[in-house]
Amino acid sequence: MDIIKAMEVRHSVRQYLDRKIPGDIIEELKKEIEICNQEAGLHIQLVTDEKDAFSGMMAHYGKFDGVQNYIALIGTKGKKLDETIGYYGERIVLKAQQLGLDTCWVAMTFSKRKCRVKINKGEKMVCVLSLGYGKTQGISHKSKDIRELCDFEGDMPDWFKRGMEAAVLAPTAMNQQKFMISLKNDTVSAKKTGGFYSNVDLGIVKYHFEIGSGRGLI
Repeated sequence: MDIIKAMEVRHSVRQYLDRKIPGDIIEELKKEIEICNQEAGLHIQLVTDEKDAFSGMMAHYGKFDGVQNYIALIGTKGKKLDETIGYYGERIVLKAQQLGLDTCWVAMTFSKRKCRVKINKGEKMVCVLSLGYGKTQGISHKSKDIRELCDFEGDMPDWFKRGMEAAVLAPTAMNQQKFMISLKNDTVSAKKTGGFYSNVDLGIVKYHFEIGSGRGLI
């Protein structure tokens, strides 16, 4: 499927089948992760066939079941890390969707201590993505109207509308959609408007908007 279709059909999934991910798909994901790491200076890592990180009470509380693959989103500490993780993490999420896999953004309901990853000095694991073949493909959530989430003068350009249509498909913590995208003098900017993990969410939203519109933003 193309990436816009992947945005449309992708939903958060927390329960997974006991089914191994084929080697060729693993390799495709690793290639995408390596590209993201090189572009952004991140240290994202794929972990497969590992159940410990999602075996405790926190995972049970979060209604996770059958998770044995995940992607740890790690990078050097800094003001822009969370936003960068959101941007590149969502790029990986959509690649996984195109490869027939299901995912979920996970910030708290897993054991960081049990994650089998390497975190270097000065680095931080912001969150992880659960990964695998879902028992279901998740459910859609109601989104705000695009005009509630953007600010512009005059008529809305077609490219900006396409970007906003992609932006409202972006997953955000608790489905809050706490962001605002503004168009002024042909320049697009995005800002957070509160909420949990809003910097990560902002990065996710920016990626969606850029893919939908074909234009960058600040």
